[in-house]
Amino acid sequence: MQVVDQINRKLYFENTPKRIISLVPSQTELLCDLGLENSIVGITKFCVHPIDIKGKTTIVGGTKQIHINRIKALNPDIILCNKEENTKDIVEACELICSTHVSDIFNIEDSLELIKQYGTIFNVENKTALLVHDILKEVISFKAFITSKPTIKVVYFIWKNPWMVAANNTFINYLLDFNKFINIYSIKNRYPEIELSEFNSNKEVELVLLSSEPFPFNTSHIKEMQLYYPNAKVITVDGEMFSWYGSRLLKAFKYFKNLRLSLQNNLPY
Repeated sequence: MQVVDQINRKLYFENTPKRIISLVPSQTELLCDLGLENSIVGITKFCVHPIDIKGKTTIVGGTKQIHINRIKALNPDIILCNKEENTKDIVEACELICSTHVSDIFNIEDSLELIKQYGTIFNVENKTALLVHDILKEVISFKAFITSKPTIKVVYFIWKNPWMVAANNTFINYLLDFNKFINIYSIKNRYPEIELSEFNSNKEVELVLLSSEPFPFNTSHIKEMQLYYPNAKVITVDGEMFSWYGSRLLKAFKYFKNLRLSLQNNLPY
């Protein structure tokens, strides 16, 4: 079996991989939702879904730093990485151990392609076909819902000290656009640092979104951010819904619908 991963590398498998290491939280969740939980032998400390996964497998590090000897000792058949989440050095180190698949996600189409590739690699095509069908059903429903809604100018914060936002060429920015949120930092690339001042913040911003990850923004940060954006509504949002792909998309569009309805009715979220 030959598979071309999402950074155009050819992978060859004589048999279905049985021992999986996942270095990407959203991909760990996807594997479990495809019924492959018992095949996962290693994950990162950030793999928190499903809630009991950490008690069932070995933690091999984070997404940017791994314990390579621990990974070797687990004797994996395949290691699953992501171009954004994991470094080039990590991928190259993993390649010396076994076949290493790298995803690269910018939009829904990329996510669905990844799901289909996992179906092929792990011999679960029927499950992935059903998952893709159900996600597309959610996408179609949300498109019908959002089409009549007004656009809203937003800024999406992912970090504090330094202040960092999501910008162009990110899955987050793609989903913001899907929600008819106009990202005022879409003119910048990836995750730029920005300077905030009570005197120079963009007065056009209508909505400030404080993501729950990777920085754990919560309601305690709303008052502080309101100083910089006195004319905008400031809310916290579930970062997993805006940045996790794979099976999380089944939940994301319902979340986005409820988010928009809360804004429309001027309710807290």
